[in-house]
Amino acid sequence: MELSYRPRRLRRTPALRAMVRETQLSPADFIYPLFVHEGATNEPIGAMPGCQRWSLDGLIHEVGRAWELGIRCVVLFPKVADGLKTEAGSESFNAGGLIPRAIKRIKEVHPAMTVMTDVALDPYSCDGHDGIVSQEGIVLNDETVEILCRQAVTQAMAGADLIGPSDMMDGRVGAIREALDAEGFEHVGIISYTAKYASAYYGPFREALDSAPRSTAAKPIPTNKSTYQMDPANGREALTEALLDEQEGADILMVKPGLAYLDIVHRLRAETELPIAAYNVSGEYAMVKAAAERGWIDEKAVVLETLLCFKRAGADLILTYHACDAATWLRQG
Repeated sequence: MELSYRPRRLRRTPALRAMVRETQLSPADFIYPLFVHEGATNEPIGAMPGCQRWSLDGLIHEVGRAWELGIRCVVLFPKVADGLKTEAGSESFNAGGLIPRAIKRIKEVHPAMTVMTDVALDPYSCDGHDGIVSQEGIVLNDETVEILCRQAVTQAMAGADLIGPSDMMDGRVGAIREALDAEGFEHVGIISYTAKYASAYYGPFREALDSAPRSTAAKPIPTNKSTYQMDPANGREALTEALLDEQEGADILMVKPGLAYLDIVHRLRAETELPIAAYNVSGEYAMVKAAAERGWIDEKAVVLETLLCFKRAGADLILTYHACDAATWLRQG
């Protein structure tokens, strides 16, 4: 064959392939989600093999392990006792609550680690929604945002570096930015869940935190979160959300879920200069773990390929439960 160009020439050896590789993956790209509870021991999460609800002592040890592997950011999610859950989620801004204490402990022992938090009411709500549910069964926007601002300020006071509003209420990024600035926390960043979809991939996460919507006799409770999380059918809407979050003061934009929404990551990358994060969510994690346990896939190869694809699509940061395993595999080469 008389071919003037043969692309295979640059695939011939490992050295050549490394020379022209377009996308690089590093442990510093990962944000490691960690579940924490009040118990004295760590508890395995059945739907997420390899993940734990960490005690505070266990959490500190795991954060140290992540740091040694090159991971530079963790995000905290609380398993809140039922007795502390209320309709308004007031435990979310308790300065002596689980998350503020966890942040302080991390900063005492591992001060260089970046700590990201989650801002939403679902772990703290007896109704299991990200916002306050009215007596008519409507998730209230503006009333919820007031609580979210108090939650964000409480987390910043404890030492959080990044505030992560995951609630999808309208206007919450701007309101949180104003609240943080008013309290002297101009240096605290906002990593906004910009395009968070009403996805079926969140099931294992809701088991980990017991944060799914729950019906009560007192009032009607929406069975899903479709009135505030985005419709999986919509792509252009993500651009609207991104524009609003950027105008309101977000520092980083996030797409959740990540793997099934790489097209959204790519669209946002073309529209904004802000860093973009993608969340490799619990359902995606659990499917890989289940297939690997059955010997159907090579877990290491699939995980590293998946994470590389997030980067190739345009994500600068990846929230992933595989963080420590992936960092170890990258170190091994």
